[in-house]
Amino acid sequence: MTEDQLEQETLGWLAELGYTVVSGYDIAHDGPNPQRADHRQVLLPFRLREAIGRLNPHLPTAAREDALHQVQHLGLPALLSANRAFHKLLVNGVPVQYQRDGETVGDFVRLVDWARPGKNEFWAVNQFTIKGPHHTRRPDIVLFINGLPLVLLELKNPADANADIWKAFDQIQTYKAQIPDVFQYNGVLVVSDGTEARMGSLSANAERFQQWRTIDGTTLDPLGQFNELQTLVRGVLAPAMLLDYLRYFVLFEDDGTLVKKIAGYHQVHAVRAAIGHVVAASRPDSASSVRGKGGVVWHTQGSGKSITMTCFAARVMQEPAMANPTIVVITDRNDLDGQLFGVFSLSQDLLREQPVQAHTRQELRALLSNRPSGGIVFATIQKFMPGEDEDLFPVLSERRNIVVIADEAHRTQYGFEAKLKLRPDRSGQNSEKKWPITLSEKAQAATNVIVTGSGHSAAVPAEFAPPAYRVTPATATTRSAYMAGYAQHLRDALPQATFVAFTGTPVSGADRDTRAVFGDYIHVYDMQQAKEDGATVAIYYESRLAKLRLKDDELPLIDDEVDELAEDEEETTQARLKSRWAALEKVVGAQPRVERVAADLVAHFEARSQANMSDGVGGKAMVVTMSRDICVHLYNEIVRLRPDWHSDDPEQGRIKIIMTGSASDKALLRPHIHSGQTKKRLEKRFKDPADPLRMVIVRDMWLTGFDAPCVHTMYVDKPMKGHNLMQAIARVNRVFKDKQGGLVVDYIGIGNELKAAMKEYTQAKGRGRPTVDAHEALAVLLEKLDVLGAMLHGFDWSGFKTGGHRTLAGAANHVLGLPPSSASTGQDKQGSSVRDGKRRFADAALALGKAFSLCCTLDEAKALRDEVAFMQAVKVILTKRDLTRQKKTDEQREAAIRQIINGAVVSDTVVDIFDAVGLDKPDIGLLDEGFLAQVRNLPERNLAVELLERLLEGEIKSKFATNVVQARRFSDLLSNVITRYQNRSIETAQVMEELVAMAKKFREAANRGAELGLSDDEVRFYDALATNESAVKELTDETLKKIAHELTENLRRNISVDWAQRESVRATLRLMVKRILRKYKYPPDLADAAVELVLQQAEVIGEAWSA
Repeated sequence: MTEDQLEQETLGWLAELGYTVVSGYDIAHDGPNPQRADHRQVLLPFRLREAIGRLNPHLPTAAREDALHQVQHLGLPALLSANRAFHKLLVNGVPVQYQRDGETVGDFVRLVDWARPGKNEFWAVNQFTIKGPHHTRRPDIVLFINGLPLVLLELKNPADANADIWKAFDQIQTYKAQIPDVFQYNGVLVVSDGTEARMGSLSANAERFQQWRTIDGTTLDPLGQFNELQTLVRGVLAPAMLLDYLRYFVLFEDDGTLVKKIAGYHQVHAVRAAIGHVVAASRPDSASSVRGKGGVVWHTQGSGKSITMTCFAARVMQEPAMANPTIVVITDRNDLDGQLFGVFSLSQDLLREQPVQAHTRQELRALLSNRPSGGIVFATIQKFMPGEDEDLFPVLSERRNIVVIADEAHRTQYGFEAKLKLRPDRSGQNSEKKWPITLSEKAQAATNVIVTGSGHSAAVPAEFAPPAYRVTPATATTRSAYMAGYAQHLRDALPQATFVAFTGTPVSGADRDTRAVFGDYIHVYDMQQAKEDGATVAIYYESRLAKLRLKDDELPLIDDEVDELAEDEEETTQARLKSRWAALEKVVGAQPRVERVAADLVAHFEARSQANMSDGVGGKAMVVTMSRDICVHLYNEIVRLRPDWHSDDPEQGRIKIIMTGSASDKALLRPHIHSGQTKKRLEKRFKDPADPLRMVIVRDMWLTGFDAPCVHTMYVDKPMKGHNLMQAIARVNRVFKDKQGGLVVDYIGIGNELKAAMKEYTQAKGRGRPTVDAHEALAVLLEKLDVLGAMLHGFDWSGFKTGGHRTLAGAANHVLGLPPSSASTGQDKQGSSVRDGKRRFADAALALGKAFSLCCTLDEAKALRDEVAFMQAVKVILTKRDLTRQKKTDEQREAAIRQIINGAVVSDTVVDIFDAVGLDKPDIGLLDEGFLAQVRNLPERNLAVELLERLLEGEIKSKFATNVVQARRFSDLLSNVITRYQNRSIETAQVMEELVAMAKKFREAANRGAELGLSDDEVRFYDALATNESAVKELTDETLKKIAHELTENLRRNISVDWAQRESVRATLRLMVKRILRKYKYPPDLADAAVELVLQQAEVIGEAWSA
């Protein structure tokens, strides 16, 4: 299949979905159905004007024209800012003013009918020519809605191994620089090579371009894994779905840097499903088992849960059935509340409302009491605490259109049980309250809900039973009362609200069953699916307990305590464990142990950083400790070992402590207590891959809701379990460049807790594993090293540590000469087997490198470092040319490989094939006899073939890139020789002779201009004319030179920037060329072919002429 065939097939799918397929040539200003004034116009003003009139018939013509003018002239030079401004106009309408009855009236002009897709016009336009300031380009397919270019698809040839989706991605980056105007209106970008397909936003880098894997929202890859483009087209570009997507799932965030984000398929379908559940649960006539239970969205950590919540809030607020609801967002920690509030605040364009944050209990009551409608209120669940003189939390609103969004829902539904507590008696008299306490019926009903369950049961109402005895107050100023927990107070305050839960870790326990409280799962996106989609990376686990050499008498205490101790937000549990926590803290924080941890941690981090250089500086790490004191002691010990890591300046230094505190804290802590503003600055520094801040030490901050993709390692020296543990370790599962995985390093013994969390996870039907033991990566490393060693069987590489370049060259030569494997699928078009040693070796070496980067800190892996470096060096020699053809992230992967080599016996200069075989690297344009003789006589014959092929390919590109005839001729010659060699049709000695002979022809061809007395441009047209054998025979050489000279002069004068896309100009130039050929009596039998070849040649060099 060719690129054109893929384009036509895609247009066919779009036509089936309801698009009108139109050729860009037909609607050009000089086409049969002109829809724009010139090629500089990127929208279709005639279609847009007609749509505005159709959708806004009540508005006067002047107002509609004003709206059209505003859309056409956004007035913002920055591309992303202009895109954001247009998106507001698209979603909200264009604001206009006009006179009516002598008064100025304000209104909005609709550009799209969101509710009725059929009222809009959907066009799919291929080969849409766009003229930029200096270049003219033609994107493959542009989708227009009412004349607005909202989706751009760039396709690549499925049959071309070098034209993959990342070439399409690179092409879009070129378009953004050369034809930026079309991107002012863009909503979605799509890249595909037919097999693979990705979509992303205007500001997304390559790793943020994601698959769309479903059509119906339930079945994954319904058309098979090799039909990603068709799945994407049918899944998200269908008219009704595309409108919904553009309206509710596009976000702009501006936190100093403007970023555009678009939702993934799992986020879109989770929100769409949640809306239906919430609407049903809010109805007064809904079943009691459903009423108030909006359901649970379980999306694994790192998969964009905050974005999902934001899109859900925006969508539910505009749902007609909810009648302008109030959104209450509940978390259980101040830092998480602030982080999520920040995400929502940055998305005001989508939400159409400014969220507010309740900082106190009184402020919360003021924000919610008797609120008529609307609003987005953030609060921690702890603020739903009765006052000192209240036994129950008062009802704040009985409206049904209140939606409570519980973030990290596995933690925010604690506290349904009633407990006996002593409370101050403000009356000053002994009081014996009789049961039940008098309440309004509705408040009573809300208060009497106690949730119990074992993972599959639903919440059931139960009366608080009166005590079987009378409670006698201890003093005259106290009284006893039954008090419920925070979660019950929340439901007391909002008895008719609908609750919807978002969680990344559905870890359940007593009184914490997420589904029993909130209802059934709405949508599940588990670890396995997230990893398949590339939304997260795997987390590996490594225990370093053995490295610390703890005293024997310390081990039993730590083993026993860590299995049971873990910080918990529940007040009673904290009190019960406080003394045991303190006892363990003394052991963990003992100075000798802190010194050992610091020494091991520094060595481990430096080794880990060296093997993970995708960002050029080695990634970042978080250290989690038990207490603030230990944070400081560990910090002091680390900077004692690495003094240059420390700085008193928050803007400097490689390591910092992030923790809460105040000015009243003891002197040990005060240097590390920072203001809120400074913490925000440190957060930005840590999230910036290029910033020198490489490591932070925390106690409990930044362990939930904190997203720093460049963090690759977490060092855990604090007891954690359950959801706290799962949340914390997910800080290292974010996708970042070529990060192979995150690593959790255990200094305290959380292995059992990980197993327990995994048991809970799998019982909840989650797929995938929270962590993978680093020794599994070691097993892969050993397996691949064995495979590579077997491939080198017969070649003595035992002296690689001292053999230098010659050993590397010999190994690469040996691999190139390997016969096809018995399991090889490498075949040519005729089905003959081909040499596949290079591919097999490269695949195994790539897997070896990935495994090593994940387990490089294990002693067993360290012992193999030199062998790994050698294998990687051989692989780089074999594939360096291929790597340069691939996308930028592959270049970064090569940099990571060099870091493995760096510091080993083999230096990173081995990637140069000339050094490897002992040759001085030549000027690639001067393949002289002496150099060719050296190559012919190399002992590494297979490697010499690779070297010559590379040189000749470079010669074609450098010397003949703008000569259509010669480039085609020599490319065909080279391809033919190499194909015969790979198919084993000719042996190494023969192919060497043919390549050397070809190199001589190259040299002769490159000097023909001087011999003929022609300029470089004239030689190009001379070659185009000389392809006609009858012309060469009938015309003299001097005549062909004159034709070439006249063609060059006339074409140079008449070519304009966009001539190649304008058929009228092409026709004029074609006629001019024909006249010149007839003038010199060029043989007519192939004149038409010569004319087209001349025009092809002119198109290749025309851009340089017109620049």
